Amino acid sequence: MPANLPPLAVTVGLLVASNVFMTVAWYAHLKDLAHKPWIVAALVSWGIALFEYLLQVPANRIGYTVANLGQLKILQEVITLAVFVPFAVLYMKEPLRLDYLWAALCLLAAVGFIFRPEIEAALR
Repeated sequence: MPANLPPLAVTVGLLVASNVFMTVAWYAHLKDLAHKPWIVAALVSWGIALFEYLLQVPANRIGYTVANLGQLKILQEVITLAVFVPFAVLYMKEPLRLDYLWAALCLLAAVGFIFRPEIEAALR
């Protein structure tokens, strides 16, 4: 871990990179391997997912030094949506839907609840 970066920043960076691999592993085969047998798509996805885990596991280990398990999970969900929406729109050519905004607002509320003690302490 770089000495000059806070653990939470390292965690977020690793989780963003991890999510890129995860999103590609989970969904890119729907476009790129649609004509292949599902087992080929599964094996390719597993290969891609390995890189996701190589980033996600250290991210959570580093993050757990400064955040609790619930905070790590909600952080992961926020990052997942932030990675998924551009992937869906730009790569998969799905329409940008207002539902993504509503989901993001729900996640923002989840962030507020799960990080409430830290937010309250910062406001004092």
